[in-house]
Amino acid sequence: MRRIRHTRAAILLVASVTVSAVACGGNGGTTPPSSPQPAPTPTTPVNPCSGITSEAEAPALQPVPVAPSWKASVVDGDPRWRVLDELYAHRGAVERGLIARPAPLAVTQDVGEIAVLRDEGDLVLRPNTLDLRDLGLRFTRNGPGGYDVQRIDGAFRQTLGDRLTLGDDDSVERALPFTVTFYGASQTVSYVNSDGNVTFEGPDASSTERNLTRLLIGPPRVAPFLADLDPSAGGAIFARAAASEFTVTWCNVRGFESQRTATVQTSLLPDGSIEMKFAGSTNLTSAIVALSPGRTGDLAQVDLSAQGPTPGGGGALAERFAQSGQLDTVAVVRKFYATHPDLYDQLIIWLDTILVTDAFAYEVTVANEIRGIGIDQYDLSRDFGSGGRLRSLAVMDWLGKYPEDPAQKFLGENSTVSVLGQEVGHRWLAFLRFLDHNRRPSDALLGRGRAHWSFFMDSDASVMEGNDIQALGGGSFRTVAAVERFSLLDQYAMGLIAEHEVPPFFYVESPVNVTPFKNFDAGPQVGVTFNGTRRDVLIQDVVAVMGTRVPPAATSPRLHRQAFLYVVGQGREAQATHVEKLDRVRQAWEAFFLKATDGRIRAETRLRPPG
Repeated sequence: MRRIRHTRAAILLVASVTVSAVACGGNGGTTPPSSPQPAPTPTTPVNPCSGITSEAEAPALQPVPVAPSWKASVVDGDPRWRVLDELYAHRGAVERGLIARPAPLAVTQDVGEIAVLRDEGDLVLRPNTLDLRDLGLRFTRNGPGGYDVQRIDGAFRQTLGDRLTLGDDDSVERALPFTVTFYGASQTVSYVNSDGNVTFEGPDASSTERNLTRLLIGPPRVAPFLADLDPSAGGAIFARAAASEFTVTWCNVRGFESQRTATVQTSLLPDGSIEMKFAGSTNLTSAIVALSPGRTGDLAQVDLSAQGPTPGGGGALAERFAQSGQLDTVAVVRKFYATHPDLYDQLIIWLDTILVTDAFAYEVTVANEIRGIGIDQYDLSRDFGSGGRLRSLAVMDWLGKYPEDPAQKFLGENSTVSVLGQEVGHRWLAFLRFLDHNRRPSDALLGRGRAHWSFFMDSDASVMEGNDIQALGGGSFRTVAAVERFSLLDQYAMGLIAEHEVPPFFYVESPVNVTPFKNFDAGPQVGVTFNGTRRDVLIQDVVAVMGTRVPPAATSPRLHRQAFLYVVGQGREAQATHVEKLDRVRQAWEAFFLKATDGRIRAETRLRPPG
């Protein structure tokens, strides 16, 4: 569940988003040795990446350290960007025909308290197969200030240059041999990132989702293959700075926790044009190929395999490739509202097949009016078909991966209801920063993706992670419980209790002797011991950084309206046993939520409750 807090400016960009759709080398500039190959024909040169499979095959240059400023901002609060990506994906898919237009009459059926929606080709984005192998692209500057693109030959530049030392989610600074004009701005320094892209104005070494929103709102970027790549696991990355070009090549770089690889090359040229080349050996199938000026909402989604020239306008241009289908949450929610009233704060979406591949489950906040909890104020509910009531979606993926018993542990310390608690909780949590003991703003409470509590925070066994931590004395600690409730700090952010009702809490600074070993972003686990320095935190320390929560607990809702949706794949019918299972989850969830919040708020999950 990898999860950047968007800035207010980033959210405001959505109002003006335009989405259009139209039809690795040795040291010192030498080419690395390759495995024996048949003699190439004049028109089919051997790819210079041939034979490069691991970091051990050539001496590596040490990278120049880069400032972490952009990385820090990218990591912070990433799940809030997902709503933008959902919108970009939907709009581009509609224009490019990757999803069917909705039928005149929505096919939905309420089975008890479960809304069943059948996919008629209108709810799941069709796969977009990578079709750029053995070809190249040239991007040339255009009148509007952006780039047009056309196909060229796929032959790689043979001299790869210096081998870079890059690990997973890593970045290295490289000076450009000439000034590059990119979207009208002059650039003299680049940042080569392990995840198949080059940025300007700062690195991007985050582990957050490699999606369209990150492409657009991140730094200016040339992305021949934006994907989760891990050069520490195999392959190599090279850079060559010459008077005629600045070239970066990813040679047989593995995908994260994958045996599949990508071999791609990009070259920045003195005249301002940009080239990308894609090897036929690339068998990773999900990536974004794009240019972006950064900090923009202007996107043209194009077919890069077209001969061209294809106009790209003045903003970013991109194509997103995916081997498998993707749930179109915008289409799902709009189809639901075609037959149901706009009465729900949150929709819980379950599927009859696996479609979520980058997380176990995830949440999308579509609107937020609350101040003081680390989420900007915005309202995109109307883009999803709501008149302003809807605040959040929780996408739980395939029902079949959850046990029959909603209370059974199956995912570490988690049960079905605790996983649901975490996704529902992301509507408010966990983004709180505070003043530390040095009176400086700190995010030491935050763990995975800066959207969950740190493993070393005493979260009182919050479903938002962290642990219930017992102090054993002498700077020793042990985790004793996990994912059982919403803590009082959680309940403050949820608007259920006032500031004065939040007791002091603590985290453990500089933990050592962690047994078994865990990082701050690890999932919760009972029975872990460690040593460190206890740091107590007061709610006033949180308010000093985040501001007062508005609205306060006295006027915040005590009823959370939800609907459970079950999306059934095209050509299939909802199985009665599956719907019965989901209804058991629904009823168990109502009881869990009430208990987990100490009875302070109730989840109403009936589709049309009386009164």
